[in-house]
Amino acid sequence: MSRVFHPLDRKLVRDLSKMKGQVVTIALVVACGVAAFVAMRSAHASLLDARNAFYADRYFGDVFATLRRAPNVLRDRLEAIDGVALVDTRIVAGGVMPLEGVAEPPTATVVSLPLSLNQVHLRSGRLPASRSRDEAVVSDAFAIARDIGVGDVVPLILGGIRKDVHIVGIGLSPEHILMLAPGQLAMDPGRQGVLFMDRGAVEAALRLEGAFNSVSLRLQNDAPAHDVIDRVDAVLAPYGGIGAITRDKQLSNSLLSQELDQLGNMATQVPPLFLLVAALLLHVVLSRIVQLQRSQIATLKALGYGNRQIGFFYAKLAATIVSLGAALGLMLGAWLGASMVSMYSSFFRFPTLESHVDVRTAMIAVGVSVAAGAFGTFTAVRKVLALPPAEAMRPPAPDTYRRGVLDMGFARKILGGSARMVLREVQRRPLRVFASSFGIAIAVGILVVGRFFGDAMTWMVDVNLHETQRWDVQVAFREPLPLSSLGNLRLLPGVHRVEGLRSVPVRVSSGSRHRSLAILGYPGDGTTALQRVVGSDNRTVALPEQGAVLTRLLGDLLHVHIGDELDVQVLEGARRRVSVPVAGFVEEPFGLQVHMRSSALHALLGQEPSVNAALLQLDPQVAGATSARGLDERITALPDVVGVAHMANVVETFKKQSEQTILAMSIVLTIFAMTIVVGVVYNNARVALSMRERDLASLRVLGFTRGEISAILLGELAIQVLLAIPLGLLFGRFFVHAMSTGATDPEMYRLPEIVLPSNFAFAATVTLAGAFVSALLVRRKLDKLDLISVLKTRE
Repeated sequence: MSRVFHPLDRKLVRDLSKMKGQVVTIALVVACGVAAFVAMRSAHASLLDARNAFYADRYFGDVFATLRRAPNVLRDRLEAIDGVALVDTRIVAGGVMPLEGVAEPPTATVVSLPLSLNQVHLRSGRLPASRSRDEAVVSDAFAIARDIGVGDVVPLILGGIRKDVHIVGIGLSPEHILMLAPGQLAMDPGRQGVLFMDRGAVEAALRLEGAFNSVSLRLQNDAPAHDVIDRVDAVLAPYGGIGAITRDKQLSNSLLSQELDQLGNMATQVPPLFLLVAALLLHVVLSRIVQLQRSQIATLKALGYGNRQIGFFYAKLAATIVSLGAALGLMLGAWLGASMVSMYSSFFRFPTLESHVDVRTAMIAVGVSVAAGAFGTFTAVRKVLALPPAEAMRPPAPDTYRRGVLDMGFARKILGGSARMVLREVQRRPLRVFASSFGIAIAVGILVVGRFFGDAMTWMVDVNLHETQRWDVQVAFREPLPLSSLGNLRLLPGVHRVEGLRSVPVRVSSGSRHRSLAILGYPGDGTTALQRVVGSDNRTVALPEQGAVLTRLLGDLLHVHIGDELDVQVLEGARRRVSVPVAGFVEEPFGLQVHMRSSALHALLGQEPSVNAALLQLDPQVAGATSARGLDERITALPDVVGVAHMANVVETFKKQSEQTILAMSIVLTIFAMTIVVGVVYNNARVALSMRERDLASLRVLGFTRGEISAILLGELAIQVLLAIPLGLLFGRFFVHAMSTGATDPEMYRLPEIVLPSNFAFAATVTLAGAFVSALLVRRKLDKLDLISVLKTRE
């Protein structure tokens, strides 16, 4: 066997065997970094590939526009626009499906068939027969949530007329992968369904024979989208067009892209932290090993081994540790990635969604971890390799000792001998202490981030949402109705209070900067309304008699200040163009809004007061499911109603959806952070024990107890942990800021940078627990200290 293995290879095996505990802990830290990178990148790549393949296969459109009504002959004008490759005109309408036994009737988006763009992918069944008036394909996510299959019959209220629809197929459209029901904050497949029906059936129900109200376009390659949109808007403006949008603004694709971007950002932000700690650990461990093996290195040089061979030996030592971690990380990352894809698949119903780890991701993960190991190795061995053999055989020069603060009289009275030994060691090697504290601090910061998302979501729901939305039921209308229409709702049993809300689609601009959004009109100054304007400080904003209050982010995007004039292009009715003074700003977590008094809004529009949503406050006894179901049946029977939402269900759905993801993320990050803490503390303790075995054994011979020498050895580690906790909390604040600004699309919602004291307490407790476990493992080594062998004179 000795002839087969090189002497340095046998030394490598012996060294690895002696430091197996350190090998395992460092490899686990590397594995955490590789696993985080591989899991997030593979899940991101799997979702992205499935989305792109589905979009291409089903001819997903590039530009979308909604209008009131236009004749089918207008399609020729749209096709004649430069840059347009294909035009698909269709009818899209909102309806209600009053399913039996369902308290809050789901809303329905009805889309006419056939489609040349955004085609339906059938999972089962068939498309509706031509000229069929009662057949439909239902979206598969809704079918699964409501246990609907081919052959079932569902009720549909469309255009104020109720009919029974026969389900002949279950499918999926690229235009409706993710959906938000009216009044909802989270995606709930059971609250919003899509029905694809023959065009004749939809035309008859909505009295749109020979007309369309929605259009999708495919652009030619390299065609400028903004030029096409301007021409499309010019064609559709006389027919009630509310402004064309590109694919990135289409609701389903926008929600999907946000999820993918968030996953991609985390894949680039989290893993480098673990690999940085791994590099620090390798540097610390190998530096101490090299110091302990200084005479061995000199002997190897004297026997003819060159710097390259010796350096390659330590590189192999580090590479072995990193390779073990990388291999474990690849396997763990593939499993975590598959779990993430499985979790996402309940929302992203792609036909070909499968988790896979591509070769490029694996190579990057292994390459970066090896680079981190190489950096830690090079910085550890370069100084010793530069020494001549004769000098290297000498022990390192002893430290220079001087009297300091710790040797003064008051320090002797306050501190015992063991405490002064610990502090003196820290004083002599401050960089080593800082490096160790830095690694632990990163773990503390990761723990803070793991709890941040849950705290932010709790604040958004339990604090801001409850302060802003004080209604029990929201009713959405197909089009604006006069205020008198609210009288029908006031007469319903159990309704205590009814208020109207007006939402007007507009395009606001200032100079060359613009955004398409909605102006919301509130009764009075809005302070006592069922839906109020509330800032991040939970203060209700009183709306001025004239002018508008803008979301702060919107003001920043448009570069406007209080007193400036906003140019507003109304996208409905007469499409008036007006100027609105900016009266104030408010910090809000959701979307971009312009808030006005209803009276001021209608004065600008030149219209009589109207509403397109009603907010209901119910008597407490109506909160029961049976009473609520009866109320919903009465509401959906009213004309022009296209959606009903209960605040209790909105909050429950939002919490349920967010808690599943947040809990999984928090558990994974906590385990990874604990691994870092154990890895750093255990390795520092093991190396310190190797460096100070002789000193500690001497103290035992002099009469020190095991507890006293443990306090001397572990006291330095305790100082590192105590220094790391406040530094880690600062890191946590920095990481929270990075996550809150980079993990979401700020124009959709903004996570408040909330770090509660309980979060800090949790991070500190977990860190101390990990350090305590590591200390126990090292204490066992101290208890087994062989005094005789340690005190032997070193040759």
